Amino acid sequence: MDRLILTIGRQFGSGGREIGKSLADALGISFYDKELITLAAQESGLCREVFERSDERTSQALSHLFSAGIPYPGVAYTPYSDILSGEGLFKIQSDAIRKLAATESCVIVGRCADYILRDHPGCVSFFIHDTRPNRIRRIAERLQVSAEQAKDLIAKTDKSRAAYYGYYTDKVWGMSCSYNFSIDASVLGISETVCFMKNFIDRKSTRGA
Repeated sequence: MDRLILTIGRQFGSGGREIGKSLADALGISFYDKELITLAAQESGLCREVFERSDERTSQALSHLFSAGIPYPGVAYTPYSDILSGEGLFKIQSDAIRKLAATESCVIVGRCADYILRDHPGCVSFFIHDTRPNRIRRIAERLQVSAEQAKDLIAKTDKSRAAYYGYYTDKVWGMSCSYNFSIDASVLGISETVCFMKNFIDRKSTRGA
């Protein structure tokens, strides 16, 4: 296998980012999550804030964000122009993801990467989920918020991610048939889930050699 591209969808608080980073380290390949925002900004000449505001949000959710009429560095357009629409920003980010997949092996978290790279022969897609109590505990500890606040954040973030995925793909976010593998991280725990995924990738790479 010349290039290995692993995409990871994840419930908020499931440990998906941690799993992705650890898996990339274990395989000795690059890891991209928020780093994609920087790449997309560099490729387009738009400021990073534009992509931070639009990150995994649909066009409808973005409509109020650009209503202030604030100009963005390097862009000779109004905030309502096509390039700053959800679709325009999604295309820029999609191009950055395809460019990565064409040049290096890597792990990419979120941002519909599994759909964008659906025709890439080296792409394997995963979705990470976990039990609700585990997710609430993890978010409460990480963000230093109450359990009730964690519940609210989880519900809002998952709803946003599901809407974004459904808007830009023809699949359902979190549904097992939308991915090659759907994994409950609570079964083995974070570190053993990483080992399980690495063993699978190692075997797949060996068979494909």
